[in-house]
Amino acid sequence: MKLIFLLLKTGGREFAFAVLGSILSGVSSVGIIATINQAIAQLPTVQAGLFGVFVAFCLSLWICQFLSWVLIIRLSQKVIRNLRVDISKRLLNCPLQHLEYLGKPKLMATLLEDINAISEASTNLALLFVNISILVGICLYLCWLSPQVFAIILLFIILGFTLYNLMQRPGIKSFKLARQVSDVLFGHFRSVTEGTKELQLNRQRRQAFFETDLKVSANQAMHYWTKGSTAFAFAGSSGIVMVFIPVGWLVFFLAQSNAAAAALAPSYVLAILYLFTPLGDITNSLPAIARASIALEKVESLGLSLLENSIELTSSLETSPEPACLQDWKRLTLMDIQHAYRGANDAHSFELREINLTFERGEIVFLVGGNGSGKSTLAKLITGLYIPDSGRILVDNRGVNDHNREEYRQLFSAIFQDFYLFERFLGIHPNQLQDVNHYLDALALSNKVSVIDGRLSTMQLSQGQRKRLALLTTYLEDRLIYVFDEWASDQDPVFKEVFYRKLLPDLKQKGKTVIAISHDDRYFDACDHLVKLEFGRIIGEKAIRPVRNIN
Repeated sequence: MKLIFLLLKTGGREFAFAVLGSILSGVSSVGIIATINQAIAQLPTVQAGLFGVFVAFCLSLWICQFLSWVLIIRLSQKVIRNLRVDISKRLLNCPLQHLEYLGKPKLMATLLEDINAISEASTNLALLFVNISILVGICLYLCWLSPQVFAIILLFIILGFTLYNLMQRPGIKSFKLARQVSDVLFGHFRSVTEGTKELQLNRQRRQAFFETDLKVSANQAMHYWTKGSTAFAFAGSSGIVMVFIPVGWLVFFLAQSNAAAAALAPSYVLAILYLFTPLGDITNSLPAIARASIALEKVESLGLSLLENSIELTSSLETSPEPACLQDWKRLTLMDIQHAYRGANDAHSFELREINLTFERGEIVFLVGGNGSGKSTLAKLITGLYIPDSGRILVDNRGVNDHNREEYRQLFSAIFQDFYLFERFLGIHPNQLQDVNHYLDALALSNKVSVIDGRLSTMQLSQGQRKRLALLTTYLEDRLIYVFDEWASDQDPVFKEVFYRKLLPDLKQKGKTVIAISHDDRYFDACDHLVKLEFGRIIGEKAIRPVRNIN
């Protein structure tokens, strides 16, 4: 029903025409059966016009069934497209911390497995509508032949449907369990792709992972999918057998004692036997539709979760000019910021407390402290990727809130430790690409990488070189505030010197503000302002040199 509702919502007119085509194909099927029965009754001499009627019904069935399938398939593909776009849009609008809480395996399972399940069921749905219309049409024909006999057959149809409904319930339960295991299995697949080096270097770890994690989850998924499909197969075959019972009753008992029933028997038997093809198709398509219903529940739960946690009231993907009051900023202030990670229990919680900081335009600030002190979390709060639980962020005297947070983020260009490098320079104006070769030379990458039509020639580089490419992207973005999360940690000593002694001063000279997380204490003199964190609190600040205000 959810899939049908989506089809109606996506294209009500197309859906109506598809249903009409299915109904007409069912009527045409009835016409074919009725014409054949009439021709059999007239043997050996058949009316000449009867063959024309037969051909007309065949053409009608062909055209109506084809149009119905095409309309449903096109409509279902629109549903799939809309789901993919909508979920992706919600992901892009969702707060980063909530996405991190959901986890990549769950998100990938929804985007790949669930959407594919819905796509498969949508195709089966086209066949389902046609077959149901044929089934209904044949039933009406049988009722027209003999309401009394059809009443008995209808009773068996109802019993078969009830039996099928009862038998499919364990199958649906197994499909739900299989879908839950899929989230775990996608997590293991991620371990295979991202942890290959670690697994190959340690045989015991590799064997333990394969035997106790990956293989166990794969076996569970196989077990539940097989169990669910078996339940549907048993239910479908049992339901079809129920159709044979009235045929046997009609031929072996009723026709033996009733002349009228004996005359109707050939027509009834032919019509009922004609039902087996649509019944088989229906039973074969129901498991896929059941899996799609479960997938839709997952998509809806994820969609609602993303919607509830979305901070943009309108699409943040729509381009809008940044307000001048943000672009002309002079001072960025964090007032009484509190922010906590809330894990499964208190032992996994972490909190930033009483964060009060001021950043001046044209200033270089270093955030320092031990691992786990909260530097990266603070950087994500500063850039607007995390939303503080309490406290305020002010740009000059204007507070950052849900309505202007998107514009606020456009002040920043950042490279985090888990940065992602795009193959193309997305969102960069072609005029800005004119300086790309200059930056490649400055970053010592011109002999490794070239840029052709805004696309990098290769991304097969060392981590340090990939970070330099990410730095190149930030230069091209030309934002007002740069945030670097331990950018220099993967650089050789020579390029560390370049970064701290040349690149950062150059950015400052251009009026940019730089906020860098660093462990390189030998270069602490390169900043204007040093902030030290420990266990989520600022334990010290030091002004290295005065900052010249940029007006």
